[in-house]
Amino acid sequence: MIEVSHLSRFYGNHRAVDDVSFTIASNTIVGFLGLNGAGKTTTLKVIAGLLPPSAGTVRVDGEDLADAPESFRKRIGFLPETPPLYREQTVSEFLRFVGRLRGMSSSAVEARLPTVIQRCQLHGREDWVIDQLSHGYRKRVGIAQAIIHQPKLVILDEPISGLDPVQIVEMRKVIRGLGQECTVLVSSHILSEIEQTCDRILVLQRGKLVFVGTGEELRGRKSGATILSLTVSGTREAARAALDDQPGVKVLDVQDAGDGRLDLRLELAEDNREAVVDLLVRSSLGLRRLEEEGDELEDIFVALTKSASATGGAR
Repeated sequence: MIEVSHLSRFYGNHRAVDDVSFTIASNTIVGFLGLNGAGKTTTLKVIAGLLPPSAGTVRVDGEDLADAPESFRKRIGFLPETPPLYREQTVSEFLRFVGRLRGMSSSAVEARLPTVIQRCQLHGREDWVIDQLSHGYRKRVGIAQAIIHQPKLVILDEPISGLDPVQIVEMRKVIRGLGQECTVLVSSHILSEIEQTCDRILVLQRGKLVFVGTGEELRGRKSGATILSLTVSGTREAARAALDDQPGVKVLDVQDAGDGRLDLRLELAEDNREAVVDLLVRSSLGLRRLEEEGDELEDIFVALTKSASATGGAR
């Protein structure tokens, strides 16, 4: 549905986007991530038809941006981080205006309006003046203006910025609902939110695409030792005697958990937890709990981009 092939964009001699290629299937929700200066905003603007590419192609539903830019843009809905709203209008007035601005007939706008109101959870706010709405509702109106003309692709730039936790949950539902009728590209710095909302994740670093996959696959890119968190019954001395000087096992922390129990954190050079459990049992340390500490998605993201920088951006 979306085909980006060898896309590059220069600002003078600066290459903001460097030979980026990817495809996105229809009705897929994709998270687009990148640190400041990674080329994320430039790439989004090119895909939206707001900037021409210096090299490469962008196709949406088979149509090339270079061949017919005006009809191409009609296939795109775009929400910048600050929603482009006429705040003195009511919600319905504004959406009717935007629909007509995008070439829809009055009858087509009226037919589309109930679906947009339902999709963006704006029931009961249709006749409110936009300036009287909360920040969260204004974000929803911003999404509504992006989808009023039934685009094939909707690009949402930081749609949850400035929202409180309740509004974030509501916005997550709105974004998931959009995936039923179009492809959605979501830009955000809140990686855990992207993981909960999106089907796939794209990561840019210094203009290069360094990762394409799911949140689970991104977590799988973690590197380094396995960290285990355990609770055992026994004494500190017995735990130290069993674990100290064991090859490939490093005791990171030992804490008294009360009732004759200890909380341990171990670093394993290799994931041989079965051997560690056997060692503890043979040392008369009763195992009560064992968990692997997973890397936070943010940590994995930072490690991934640092690795890409060191290797010149190769995936």
